[in-house]
Amino acid sequence: MKQDSRLARMIHVLIHMALLGGRETSETIAKMLNTNPVVVRRTMGALKRKGVVGSEGGRGGGWALLRPLGELTVLDVQRALDDGQVLAAGVSEDHPTCPVERAANAALVDAFEKAERTLLQEFAELRLSTIAERAMKDAAGSQRATHLDHQA
Repeated sequence: MKQDSRLARMIHVLIHMALLGGRETSETIAKMLNTNPVVVRRTMGALKRKGVVGSEGGRGGGWALLRPLGELTVLDVQRALDDGQVLAAGVSEDHPTCPVERAANAALVDAFEKAERTLLQEFAELRLSTIAERAMKDAAGSQRATHLDHQA
C-alpha cells in the first residue's frame, strides 16, 4: 500500500515558506519537493481553498502564506488536503455472515475510531510554529556539532 506523504510534504513547504519570507513560486516548491510544478499547483490549490495560502500571478507572484505558523495546526493542513479519515485502513467483507469476521471487523473498527480521535486531537494541538522551532533548534545544534567536529 502506497503511503500518502502530502501532509508531511506540505508542512515542510509551509514552514520553509515562512522561514524564507512567506512567498514562493510553484517552480521553487517543485524543486524543493523534487516534483513537477503542476503537482505543486494542484496541491497548493487545495490549501488555497481552505485559506492557508493565497496566490498571485505575474512577475514576483507565487504562493503566499495567509496565516502565521502560530495560527496553523497540522489538522488545518490535513483538512485542507483531505476531509476524510486520516487512518483509512479497511475491514474484510469477504464473509459477512461469518461471526469471526464480524467480531474481527468490530474490534478493528473500534480500534481505528479510537486511534483516529487521538490522532486528530494531536494534530489539532500541534502548531506549525512548534515544528519550525524544533527545526531551528536542530539546525543550530547541527551547526554547533559541525563546528566542534572541525575544531577537533
